[in-house]
Amino acid sequence: MNRNNSAITLMPLLLVSGLVISGCSSTTKVQRIDADQEIALSDKWNAKDSQLVAEAMVNDMLTFPWVRDHMSREANRPAIIIQSVRNKSHQHIAVDTFLNDLKRAILRSGQADFVANSLVRQEIREERKDQELNSSLETRNEMGQEQGADYALSGAINSFVDEQGDKRATFYQVDLHLIDMTTNREVWNGQKKIQKLQEHGSYSL
Repeated sequence: MNRNNSAITLMPLLLVSGLVISGCSSTTKVQRIDADQEIALSDKWNAKDSQLVAEAMVNDMLTFPWVRDHMSREANRPAIIIQSVRNKSHQHIAVDTFLNDLKRAILRSGQADFVANSLVRQEIREERKDQELNSSLETRNEMGQEQGADYALSGAINSFVDEQGDKRATFYQVDLHLIDMTTNREVWNGQKKIQKLQEHGSYSL
């Protein structure tokens, strides 16, 4: 058999071998799961951390005397505005998600109201101006009827990492404080800590 015939004979075998190898290759599997179920693939801050920390801190905040003191002198529930929560940790954290979790926890409690931030307020004011020109008297909303915030909430997210060998401990600390906007008095100071341990041959920040 000459060299050309040998090449022709081997070609079907190579094609079959390639198909077998392709059939044995790994495939990607996607599974739909409950959004409330935590999936901890690493020691990084995740959506469940954000939700649990927000709920715990708001629950603690609403047990302090400032709520009772406010209701004893005012007819309306206290109105809170979130000024800023800074991410000072070693990794990227979706702070907007954490802020939204704080808002939901505050509103769900029924003990306090939430006031929109300056950017959202400006958009709503533009809508009111448009209503003055284009909406009927019965449906338009008047200017100058906004509810001012009684308290300002702000804080920061910090993290610390300790590692040795194939073990790494990541420590998260969230500090928030609530300020009376009339007196600048700090009426609540809250702190929540999370610690995670990851054991792996190799990991990345």
